[in-house]
Amino acid sequence: MVSEIELKTVLSEWSYSSEKVKKLIPRNLESSKLIKSLEPDLVWVIQGVRRCGKSTLLYQWVDHFQLNPQRCYFINFEDPRLIDSLDFHLLDLIIKVSEPTFEAKYFFLDEIQNVLGWEKWLHSQIEKKSNHHFIITGSNATLLSGKLSSALTGRHRNIEVYPFNYSEFKLASTEHSFESFINLGGFPKTFFTQDPVGLLRDYFQDIVEKDIRKNTKARSNITLQYLGKCLFESTGSETSLRKLSNILEISINTIKLYVEAFCNSYLILECPYFAYSERKQLVRSKKYYPIDLGMVNAVLLNKGQDLGKKLETVVFLALKKKYKSVYYWRGKGEVDFIVQEGSELIPFQVSWDGAKERHLKAYEEFRSEFKKVGELVFVTRSNIEEFLEAEVGVSR
Repeated sequence: MVSEIELKTVLSEWSYSSEKVKKLIPRNLESSKLIKSLEPDLVWVIQGVRRCGKSTLLYQWVDHFQLNPQRCYFINFEDPRLIDSLDFHLLDLIIKVSEPTFEAKYFFLDEIQNVLGWEKWLHSQIEKKSNHHFIITGSNATLLSGKLSSALTGRHRNIEVYPFNYSEFKLASTEHSFESFINLGGFPKTFFTQDPVGLLRDYFQDIVEKDIRKNTKARSNITLQYLGKCLFESTGSETSLRKLSNILEISINTIKLYVEAFCNSYLILECPYFAYSERKQLVRSKKYYPIDLGMVNAVLLNKGQDLGKKLETVVFLALKKKYKSVYYWRGKGEVDFIVQEGSELIPFQVSWDGAKERHLKAYEEFRSEFKKVGELVFVTRSNIEEFLEAEVGVSR
């Protein structure tokens, strides 16, 4: 177990400093602006794919909410010095070594899913009604699930963080064109290394090992990496789990478990078929999109030049940030995306080089089947930047 003196050293090295924040690319998250204050009876949960900038957001919040840095305690539970101490006793020790005053303190607990028993510990802290504030991060969509989610009903707020969007990309990169964005992607540290492609490959392998294999107890890391590549290659297409099962020669139940783990890690995001009937949704294959196009380009040998699918991915990610759910629909034709605003369904068609007759026919077919369908939104290369400016950064 780490000693009090050793823990103070770790906390000191992770602590906030203005110089540290100046070196970070600010995250353009509207969700932060919508939060008026950090309340002690609310747990703030920051979730997103590994290495997307969650830790950066934590440091920015000190400035954003004008917190006293002396009352802020940062720690990342992937620090190797803590490897033998990752249980709730470590969390108790963090509280103990914080300055012995009665002032409210802010505990920024990064990658908390690595700590055994953290759920019950956090629940007990909230039940004590102490004056402390807890902000936690994790790289898995199931971070708050099961009993803890029920226990914290009404006591937590979630914010999802993605790699850089286009506006953030232009702040970080010397390349400002949209074409550069869909090739380089938006993982923050890739802009500060001489080998961004190698770094992205390392990220891919790291996520597969730590966030997918660990949670599925899969025997083979190679199988999981191959599945990840298959999902990247099928971007924007209906993807049958049975077909993946045949390709990898493993059971369909195992494939389902693995694909769910990819989605929970945020490496892949799912786009289900739209239907009001849950049964109709379940019998149709889903479409899958990568969290970052730069990673796709780094991992696949045959990268392809399907600009339409790349544009589609960017639109999907923008919609996913704004809406709780994003769907696709297919009849004789296909509507790329469906979102719901109130009782109205809003359809989106995406095409690199402009609208085609098939897009309009699919829209008319969709409109004939469903009531309260809004005006069709076309997104093309010519208006994508305007579209992103309108959609960017809205939290759900």
